[in-house]
Amino acid sequence: MSSDTFPRRSARPVPLGGADLSASIRADVTTRTASLVALGVRPTVAVVTATDDESTAWYVRTIAATAERTGIHCEIHAFGPEASTNRLRTALVELSRDPGVHGIILQTPLPKGTDLAALRDAISPEKDVDGANPVSIGRLLANQRAFAPATAQAVMTLLDFHDIELQGKTAVVVGRSIVVGTPVAHLLVQRNATVTLCHRHTRDLAASTRTADVVVVAAGVPGLITGEHIADGAMIIDVGTNAVADGGLVGDVDADSVAGIAGGLTPVPGGVGPVTTALLLANTVAAASTADAIDRADRGDLIGAAG
Repeated sequence: MSSDTFPRRSARPVPLGGADLSASIRADVTTRTASLVALGVRPTVAVVTATDDESTAWYVRTIAATAERTGIHCEIHAFGPEASTNRLRTALVELSRDPGVHGIILQTPLPKGTDLAALRDAISPEKDVDGANPVSIGRLLANQRAFAPATAQAVMTLLDFHDIELQGKTAVVVGRSIVVGTPVAHLLVQRNATVTLCHRHTRDLAASTRTADVVVVAAGVPGLITGEHIADGAMIIDVGTNAVADGGLVGDVDADSVAGIAGGLTPVPGGVGPVTTALLLANTVAAASTADAIDRADRGDLIGAAG
């Protein structure tokens, strides 16, 4: 990576925050929701949980509160940590069939032994606003219309918002999960970046990440990426949200270590997280905006006027 790939930095990386971006997305969601309500459609998202983890409960409450502020109705279906795969799958199938529900989010973690693949498969692709169903992932990889996993979508939206050029750049993604790392890598390729996907079996991680103009870290390991991993001026998107003893959150990047080296870094919290939440709501509105959803509201006489 050449030294003039990105502008020179001050002592600390430019903060690639998500607050302004998420506020803009929420404002657009609010406007679009009001238009749908005028047609008789109340966008509704259902969040299915099966845990007593307090941090998860806090996140779900955040989704619900943010949804209600935009006019979207949020249903929380909490089944507790003893819920079986069959019980959860039945609920997801019912929600998929419910014409009043437009978006479905299956929140992890789930009870030990749960068949996550079977549960994701039970979510209708048309309501899969978090891009969890294998059909959604397959459509995405085939460059067909589908909801991308919201966190992966948030990474790309943040890069665009901060005017980070991707075409012809070198990008490294650390983490290969089906809901973040793998789809992010594909979305970067779609934008004509040259992408390396790293994971826990990568022998010399720093040798790969030091080649990158853009580094996306989604490994779930606090402080995994340090100054030795980063090329001069690299832009870093830190997807990690790791709980620490004092109740706070830290990312996968050691922010102090990369200071003075990285050109930009997303804060944790306040970076990818709020954008992800806003995009989940935007996807719900998109699902509710389909002709089928409007037809179900028995307002077909207004569809022509709306279009």
